[in-house]
Amino acid sequence: MARAARAQQSPDEPPAQEERDGRRLRSIDSRARIVKAMLALIEEGDMAPGAEAVAARAEVGLRTVFRHFKDMESLYREMSDVMEAEISAFSRTPFKSTDWREKLQELVERRAFAFERITPFKRASDIHRYKSAFLDADNSRLVIALRKILQREMPPEVLQDAPLLEALDLLLSFESWSRLRREQGLSIKKAREVLSLAVAKVAS
Repeated sequence: MARAARAQQSPDEPPAQEERDGRRLRSIDSRARIVKAMLALIEEGDMAPGAEAVAARAEVGLRTVFRHFKDMESLYREMSDVMEAEISAFSRTPFKSTDWREKLQELVERRAFAFERITPFKRASDIHRYKSAFLDADNSRLVIALRKILQREMPPEVLQDAPLLEALDLLLSFESWSRLRREQGLSIKKAREVLSLAVAKVAS
């Protein structure tokens, strides 16, 4: 019977496994295109792209977007991964200096670079944060991660000086960088100079 069934199969008909593999690869490709489309829209200034816009940019159907992501928050989880990757990258890089004040200046440089990279995604996240438990928790994770990096590199005398530690944590936060760049309209170079000066004054 098995030989007869195989004999009846058309020689041009692909095996069932190949069909499944083909569908899986197309699904992976569609998901990647959807994520890429959303990130591109946000980078271009659309802080809250809808599913329709994402589908149009990815050149897939609207149903395909929701087949891969139950709701738009699932797409923002992908965006969160991008921000986390940027922060993790500079967190793993060894510091050139062993002096804690010089390390603070290195932190200014590193965070200026990382914050510029994640700014569009962070602003998009903040728009939805107050109605999304995930994005609100994600913001808290980012704040905690940045604080832990600071604490890891500071000597005991700084860690034991609560006001000093809190001031440094504030100055090196994304919110400080965003204020300098957006509300105060400073260039990247000027914003970096202001933060370097402020950190040096507080740490002196």
